[in-house]
Amino acid sequence: MSRKVTKAIFPVAGLGTRFLPATKSIPKEIMTLVDRPLIQYAIDEARAAGIKEFIFVTSRGKSALEDYFDSAPELEAALEQKGKTDLLETLRQTSMESGAIAYIRQQRPLGLGHAVWCARRLIADEPFAVILPDDVIAAETPCLQQMIEAYEGAGSKGCMVAAMEVPQERTSSYGILDVEEDMGALVSVRKMVEKPKAEEAPSNLAVIGRYILTPSVLDTLDAADRGAGGEIQLTDAIAREIETTQNVYGFRFRGQRFDCGSKAGFLQA
Repeated sequence: MSRKVTKAIFPVAGLGTRFLPATKSIPKEIMTLVDRPLIQYAIDEARAAGIKEFIFVTSRGKSALEDYFDSAPELEAALEQKGKTDLLETLRQTSMESGAIAYIRQQRPLGLGHAVWCARRLIADEPFAVILPDDVIAAETPCLQQMIEAYEGAGSKGCMVAAMEVPQERTSSYGILDVEEDMGALVSVRKMVEKPKAEEAPSNLAVIGRYILTPSVLDTLDAADRGAGGEIQLTDAIAREIETTQNVYGFRFRGQRFDCGSKAGFLQA
């Protein structure tokens, strides 16, 4: 089995209801943060980490997202004719080469675990990354690149989740790691607790939207029952990995994370 991480799943099927009415007509993922859509930050991070195959789990009404990554011959020709070479190069960086990108439709909103499961046939038997575009991370070395370097350094086995310290009173908003052994940037995980009460949280180390997962997680999702909120939870599948393999790690990334799934986080970013 190849242990090189070259595939990434981008779950982008959400309705973006927290940004209505803007998301009535455009997908949240192509809302502009400074000079680039949110999804472009995620793609750039994945490219820097060596990802070669990009799998988007979409839903009805996301055609504008697909169009964004297509070539624009008329616009490119107009920029070239006017000698706007810098803009032309910027535009070309948004295009994806044929065959590098795939779109899978999530027909029912059954949660993040279900969205990842929808891409199972394109993953086969390789480890893969999951990137949640809502989490924009400003870092000198892109977050996923840091994770893959650490993953390969640890022998390219098991699962890895990005983690960051949060105030104790905010642990109820995150999946929280129960740490078995703290090795600095890496921690081995005893279990994951989804949104615990602050006084019951096993640590203040929260999971955020970057994952490196093994194909066995997809097998677990295949048999998963619905969890919290009536959805198929990715954290439940990772928790099962901890139970069966004891081979799940948290990774303290270097950088600042912005929650662009909320209006306050978007403005802060």
